[in-house]
Amino acid sequence: MTDAISPHEILHPKNWKGAKGYANGVAATGRMVFTGGIVGWNADQEWETDDFAEQVAQCLASIKAILAEAGASPEHLTRLTWYVTDKQAYLSSLREIGAAYRMQFGRHFPAMALVQVVALVEDRAKVEIEATAVIPQD
Repeated sequence: MTDAISPHEILHPKNWKGAKGYANGVAATGRMVFTGGIVGWNADQEWETDDFAEQVAQCLASIKAILAEAGASPEHLTRLTWYVTDKQAYLSSLREIGAAYRMQFGRHFPAMALVQVVALVEDRAKVEIEATAVIPQD
């Protein structure tokens, strides 16, 4: 089934409880776009904040900018993988993260995974996000 917002097929078995804020699976055909691990610094690779939710907001804005370079937009996202250094910081910031997510990506929810890691390569980074998008073929 193709979601009304997504040009891709959202995969969700009928007998499963509904996924909230993510998709269990996505099927897509087209030009693939991959980002590296995006951290919460600005375009000049300078840190503006150590706040978890604000770093997430910057990551999402940066991903949106990278997608635009490929002619893609948030509805083309098929997968996000989040690496966080503090699961509790993530959980306690869900309201702010949700607002930042909706501001950048609307109500499009690709397949997602979140993993807590001991550290990220950039010492000030609290979150790093990888994105995959698929631009449908004409």
